[in-house]
Amino acid sequence: MNCQLTPRRLALAASVLSALWLAGCGSPGAVPGQLSSASPSSASGRVPRASNAATARDYRRDAARHIYEINRSRIYGGQLPPMLYAVGTLQVNLDAGGKVVSMHWLRAPQHAPEVIAEIERAVLQAAPFPAATRLGAVTWTDTWLWDKSGRFQLDTLTEGQQQGD
Repeated sequence: MNCQLTPRRLALAASVLSALWLAGCGSPGAVPGQLSSASPSSASGRVPRASNAATARDYRRDAARHIYEINRSRIYGGQLPPMLYAVGTLQVNLDAGGKVVSMHWLRAPQHAPEVIAEIERAVLQAAPFPAATRLGAVTWTDTWLWDKSGRFQLDTLTEGQQQGD
């Protein structure tokens, strides 16, 4: 048997190792970086209106509105109470068509794993997101402000927070 390392064999070995590495990244969910095993309850089939945002910061508003449209009954109306149950900041990497490619928690509410799962489920359920026609692939970052009632606001569209006593 000839075990000489040819460029073709090196490329094959690299692709196999890469696949094994990705499979063992410790991500239990549907996309890399997901901390929970949450998945969307069903495919929506809807195609949102495209985003004309020129920067990732501008895209935040379009993505947040999209989440609000899909989760109308879960949005906390008015100012949030002074004490929130959980706060989490999540980066969501989207491809040019608005499909969720990966997630990265900048601040995960580790004390509330059910909130992590609900946020990830909400993101996956909302896909596809508005296609960023001027940006192509985009990273959307937002902070989720979670009330103990299970309702939330996104920092991008928050109505603020009541002052504590």
